[in-house]
Amino acid sequence: MLSPFYSNFIEAGCDEAGRGPLAGPVFAAAVILPKDFHHPLLNDSKQISERVREELRPIIEKEALAWAVTAVEPEEIDRINILKASITGMQRSLDKLILRPEFIIVDGNKFSPYIDKSGGPSTSDWKIIPHKCIVKGDAKYASIAAASILAKTYRDDYMREAAKQYPQYGWDRNFGYPTKEHREAIIRYGETPLHRKSFHCRNSDIDLKLEF
Repeated sequence: MLSPFYSNFIEAGCDEAGRGPLAGPVFAAAVILPKDFHHPLLNDSKQISERVREELRPIIEKEALAWAVTAVEPEEIDRINILKASITGMQRSLDKLILRPEFIIVDGNKFSPYIDKSGGPSTSDWKIIPHKCIVKGDAKYASIAAASILAKTYRDDYMREAAKQYPQYGWDRNFGYPTKEHREAIIRYGETPLHRKSFHCRNSDIDLKLEF
């Protein structure tokens, strides 16, 4: 059963979904859970089924003390790179929280110091909130797991809607990831405004033999 990292701080967990796809935004979430929050199905979003993720999402949204989700669009990803976009998304989600965290735990091994500016307009009112990066943190700590589920489910919903506008790419199945189906569609139909230009989507390491 997943637990908090610290029990004596207001702790926000952060995670993202969608670093690897060729298309669509990267989504990031921040979640503050009650210290006594437990759910037997809560785990890393990649380790549980879509049905379980969808079951957990409203529970997290209802039970969390604070939560927020942010999308960073492909244009910004192309401009600043996917790592910085992921960190930016997590920090924007932290900005949105209605409760200010005292400590931040982040899935992975990269983050930038988060400056809490809620104290006032002057830099003297700002403070850096301490953080810790935790590799595979979404399988270890409840708030990160909850953030991973929100980021993943919100992104999947976005890509399903995008698939209605661009049905030929199969985004309702591959969610923008570089599957054979998706790469073949890029070669056949070209890129869309939702494709990440910096990912060089037309390059492929698989043998695509298309019959036109």
